[in-house]
Amino acid sequence: MICSEVAHAKLNLALHVRHRRADGYHELETIFAFAEVGDIVGVVDAGPTLEIEGPFGSGLTANPDNLVLRAVIALRRESGATVPVSLKLQKNLPVASGIGGGSADAAATLRLLNRHWQLHWPLARLAALGGELGADVAACVWNCTQYGAGKGDVLRQLPAADLAGQPVLLANPGVAVSTAEVFRAWDRVDHGPLTQGDVLVAARAGRNDLERSATSLQPVISEVLAMLSAQAGAGLVRMSGSGATCFALFPDQASCEAAAAALGAVRPGWWVMPTRLV
Repeated sequence: MICSEVAHAKLNLALHVRHRRADGYHELETIFAFAEVGDIVGVVDAGPTLEIEGPFGSGLTANPDNLVLRAVIALRRESGATVPVSLKLQKNLPVASGIGGGSADAAATLRLLNRHWQLHWPLARLAALGGELGADVAACVWNCTQYGAGKGDVLRQLPAADLAGQPVLLANPGVAVSTAEVFRAWDRVDHGPLTQGDVLVAARAGRNDLERSATSLQPVISEVLAMLSAQAGAGLVRMSGSGATCFALFPDQASCEAAAAALGAVRPGWWVMPTRLV
């Protein structure tokens, strides 16, 4: 590859759904964090083409709806860049799994081409463009611990010193979950706002309001949460986004790796990934 960018996995340390908006989106409050593991978007040659590979690439196609291609088109339109580009997407993260997926890939594409085309746009300008592509794309452009409101696009960066390097174990049972179906199954009850202040204190006091609806559609999510909670040292245990990926924070890398080995031994078909927060 000529150059590449990591599309870091997005985690919702807490996700409160307040109400459905008139525009069809939902009013949210969330704490975004990002893990070291991720997909990789790379420039491989002059194009325009998009090649998709990797362990989770088989179900994806380079059609006009692909968020990577939409990001290329949007940035080209707004910047006036004319250099053709051929991209490769190494899909390392499960698809439709609540950890960013296409949104993170689109954000990484914007950062990558900003550098490759030498546009020198600030992240704020890229994030504004990303917000036109999807609700989570702006947060993924910033790629740091943030408080999100609105539909997830009203962002405020949060102090991340206590989270950087935090060991986290991701687990997905191998089922895809439709975000639209999960929101349709949401109980439509406002269970209250997200606590402000210290990031981890707020996250622990929070919840994921979509866990119940996601679990009603895919009951195996309850098993993932229970097995993560049973691991020695597991702290905050929660489903991310609309699922089905769940995560657990650990006090050190050794306990995180041990938990990953334990889960992998009894559920070899699951995607289990020990990593750290960035």
